[in-house]
Amino acid sequence: MSGTSGFMPETNQKESADLQKLEIALGYSFNDRTMLAQALTHKSWAVEQGQGTPDNERLEFLGDAVLELITSDLIYRRHAVKHSEGDMTRMRAFLVNESQLAAQAQRLDIGRHLRLGRGERNSGGSSKPSLLSDAFEAIIGAIYLDGGMDAAFSFVKRILGPLVDDASDALGRDYKSRLQELVQGRMHTVPAYNVENVSGPDHCRTYHVSLALNHEILSQGTGGSKKEAEQQAARRALEILEQVKE
Repeated sequence: MSGTSGFMPETNQKESADLQKLEIALGYSFNDRTMLAQALTHKSWAVEQGQGTPDNERLEFLGDAVLELITSDLIYRRHAVKHSEGDMTRMRAFLVNESQLAAQAQRLDIGRHLRLGRGERNSGGSSKPSLLSDAFEAIIGAIYLDGGMDAAFSFVKRILGPLVDDASDALGRDYKSRLQELVQGRMHTVPAYNVENVSGPDHCRTYHVSLALNHEILSQGTGGSKKEAEQQAARRALEILEQVKE
């Protein structure tokens, strides 16, 4: 498959060596290295080159779709048993937001390889999160076209796979604040947490917490600390409320 359209100038010897270094960082060797060059080509550079030089926007479009599918697969296999569709959607957003993708692009030193027009380069384009995240998605699109879904899956899993559990942890830390935002906006009230019982020996306590809205208990949670039990109660309350249409 080929994702190029129009004329893509041949890479010179130095640029070819730089692309080879990037391939090592990516952990993928392109069969057609011009695909990688296109993924790194910002529209400002393409315009300066003229002659219908393709930029990375269409590869970014494709890479975005491929990335969404792969991260959805990773999250589903790891977390579908314990988490709702809404939770998994938020985990995916954690993995594929601009800041996260830009951070991964910086880690791979993608910015140094971007083809930028003079104005974009002089304004610090190689470190702009939007350009870095776009290039990261374009590279995924290029890998997909060059090596197929298996190659794209291996790349995304290698780069973002270790963060899948971080997505779950971040979600867990935010249950209470998300619930408060939801009920304040929908019901104009705030959740009330109450410790119903504490069981177990001093060195291994289990807290049992109830969560009430407008003096009616909505959910309960347990945990090794009061905070953990409250988070579990908030998570269950969110699952209940998210099933109710506003």
